[in-house]
Amino acid sequence: METINFATFRASDFEQMEKQFRTNLINSLSGFKSVCLVGTQSKEGVTNLAIFSQVFHVGANPALIGMLVRPDSVRRDTLINLQETGFFTLNHIRADFFKEAHQTSARYDRSEFEAVGLTPFYTENIKAPYVAESYIRIGLSFAERHELAINGTVLIIGRVEEVFAPADCVASDGYLDIEKAGTITCSSLDSYHTTRRLARLSYAKPDKPLTEITGV
Repeated sequence: METINFATFRASDFEQMEKQFRTNLINSLSGFKSVCLVGTQSKEGVTNLAIFSQVFHVGANPALIGMLVRPDSVRRDTLINLQETGFFTLNHIRADFFKEAHQTSARYDRSEFEAVGLTPFYTENIKAPYVAESYIRIGLSFAERHELAINGTVLIIGRVEEVFAPADCVASDGYLDIEKAGTITCSSLDSYHTTRRLARLSYAKPDKPLTEITGV
């Protein structure tokens, strides 16, 4: 077995750490994360685009996706817009525009679409802009808001209303091949990664050997 020299951190160490070191370390702990551009629009029609890496599956029936938003102790345009209009979009990020996506985290006084050079795209059903450059786009309606008492973080739950994905990335069993679509992932706050699938595996049952699912 390989010998590894481990760096060890205890909870008592965290408060003594330099702020940026602690932020980077703790944000790295959960591993690779899904990262999306969240599109919203104000009541006045001003578009907003923001990068989020706290997006996760909540349920399949009904189809729900969760998103964590930092405490609204300061103005959060994404949070305000989706609550006031009732809609938001999730747009997968591809390597072609990951730098533009990252740049949306800057504080602009105008639409991030305009500022970073991405293209808004609309459908009849969702009152929020999609990113035209994205290959996988999800339109959601605002369903629930929950504030976490422990740190004030806001949990938003959205109901999936429509999905757009390349037809050749949707397998016959419903599996969506996000790697084939070019979706990237991220770690910590500023590290972006492409992916390489090891395998799809069969449903795990006691004492039954796993098999690889092929043809996708």
